[in-house]
Amino acid sequence: MDRLSNTVRPYAWGSTTAIPALLGVAPTGEPQAEMWMGAHPGAPSRITRAEASAEQPLTEVIAADPARELGAAAVEKFGPRLPFLLKLLAAGAPLSLQVHPNLDQARAGYADEERRSVPIDAPHRTYKDTNHKPELICALTPFEGLCGFRRPLEAAEAMEGLGVDSLKPYADLLRAQPEEAALREVLTAILTADPDEMAETVTAAAAAAERLGGDYAPYARIAHHFPGDAGVIAAMLLNYVRLQPGEALYLGAGVPHAYLDGLGVEIMANSDNVLRCGLTPKHIDVPELLRVVRFEATDPGVLRPEASPSGEELYETPVDEFRLSRFDLSPGAAPTDLTAATPQILLCTAGAPKAGDLALAPGESVFVPAGERVHASGAGTLFRATVVA
Repeated sequence: MDRLSNTVRPYAWGSTTAIPALLGVAPTGEPQAEMWMGAHPGAPSRITRAEASAEQPLTEVIAADPARELGAAAVEKFGPRLPFLLKLLAAGAPLSLQVHPNLDQARAGYADEERRSVPIDAPHRTYKDTNHKPELICALTPFEGLCGFRRPLEAAEAMEGLGVDSLKPYADLLRAQPEEAALREVLTAILTADPDEMAETVTAAAAAAERLGGDYAPYARIAHHFPGDAGVIAAMLLNYVRLQPGEALYLGAGVPHAYLDGLGVEIMANSDNVLRCGLTPKHIDVPELLRVVRFEATDPGVLRPEASPSGEELYETPVDEFRLSRFDLSPGAAPTDLTAATPQILLCTAGAPKAGDLALAPGESVFVPAGERVHASGAGTLFRATVVA
């Protein structure tokens, strides 16, 4: 197995303290939003093999011998690439309100933009690849987010409770239409409203939310980071969720969501396909967004891990590109066999466990090629990321 050297991405929404605190290092004063673990071409992890004299990107190591690194079954199912990206995610401010396409939508959207010769790095380009992007976020600290539409009547009551006259037409629509039509019409109206009029509405709504506090406090905080942004009003259509450590959310295709605050372990299919619907200065493709979003009220479905006799606690999801589980290792216990026929990344988030002979501290991780024997021992918490093949 190989110890990973990982890149921290300094996105503006990142916490300045959460990842340094986990790693036990001094903050730099700059945002540290995400630590990437895997073989994403944008920032692949690096390893040093015994036969190499210097670090190599994991992408190159896998490309040199996919069957050895990933296993024959994973290569046959997903191709010669690691199909997931594992992250530490530390939100100090809200991320953009966003949604991801399903596999068919991603393939069709990518092909369409290629046909129209939209440059892959163009700010208005929506589809960067042909893959879908299901995600799972597991909280390491109390973690706030928005996930899926709430019932239209609940959203109407929330808007009416602010006492802002310009929100009344949205509330009336939410009450007058069947669920799908109500959510579609209101989100469309919010995203296509006159920007100046919307900015006034957001300012008034933010002031009311600040004054009322309680359940309105998250929207006041969102508006503080994104004054005048239509996404502040769109956020009121969604379920507000507060995860406790160990709890998780699964975000499937078409489900609007945003992370607001907290530190977590995130895993996703390897894709950069994001359609934004607010809380961002970036391009918003309203027609394509409305085609991809699932306009249905949903329970956010907080996940708690399913324990097994082996001590593995699994977060069940309906996708095969990733499988996330957790091991809480006790001092003096017999080593836990983690050997698998699929590739694995093991991430320490607490304590001082060992993966094989490698001692790990919080924030450190290793890549385990398919079929390589590995045991976990010591005391601490290990997250295990792999695939279903």
